[in-house]
Amino acid sequence: MITLTGNSLTIKEVERVLYGYEEICLDEASLEKVDASRQVVEKIVAEEQLVYGITTGFGKFSDVLVRSEYVEELQLNLIHSHACGVGEKFPEMVSRAMLLLRANTLLKGFSGVRRELIQMLVSLLNARIHPVIPQQGSLGASGDLIPLAHLALALLGEGEVAYRGKICPAIEALNAEGLKPITLQAKEGLALINGTQAMTAMGVLAYLEAERLAYQAEFIASISIEGLQGITDAFDEEVQLARGYQEQVEVARRIRKILEDSQLTTHAGELRVQDAYS
Repeated sequence: MITLTGNSLTIKEVERVLYGYEEICLDEASLEKVDASRQVVEKIVAEEQLVYGITTGFGKFSDVLVRSEYVEELQLNLIHSHACGVGEKFPEMVSRAMLLLRANTLLKGFSGVRRELIQMLVSLLNARIHPVIPQQGSLGASGDLIPLAHLALALLGEGEVAYRGKICPAIEALNAEGLKPITLQAKEGLALINGTQAMTAMGVLAYLEAERLAYQAEFIASISIEGLQGITDAFDEEVQLARGYQEQVEVARRIRKILEDSQLTTHAGELRVQDAYS
């Protein structure tokens, strides 16, 4: 179980959640910050203060006051209007990463959402309910508005999700897990989509996959050394420390570990003085 605080999530924890399906819980102290932030939003609505995206429209309509009885409809319309992506769907792992990263960001307590919304994101993640999200349509610079709108639909029981190996309506998956769709309140639609979790999710996954490939390359290199009865002296720790690059030192250490019981490698002067370059 990994506890999200909004400030301490590591790349290794992301890997455990994405590939190991480790479950998430929320830090209570962070949730109290979320509650305090929410009270500010509710005060703005109650007093009908003029604040963008809470009591006003969006974009060109930022100077149009939205009365308190319409603030929920405003947020729902925002999600519906932006859930217009096209093209191939993101892999489930991207959707899964987006759920995790958006929950982590909102948990910082600066976005004015209710704790129930963050808990719903985590519930989807733990239940392995992954929103179906089209790849094309995002702006990125002002937020991954369209991909995150498709993610938000699942919280409302709308749109489609990947669940138990198939694509189904979101409401079916929620019902199967005993989850009730949420109703967006003031600012929550804006808070859900005004982020960059689509590009961040893809970046994190690219990093993790590149790291895995790098480790696999070490095994391939080790097998190649055995196949050529190669000289392993170049991987000695003293040689690596002389170069001074910590990552190189670590790679050499792992290759030595892989080859430590090999009967096929050699040392300088046993079969040859130096290995061929190619």
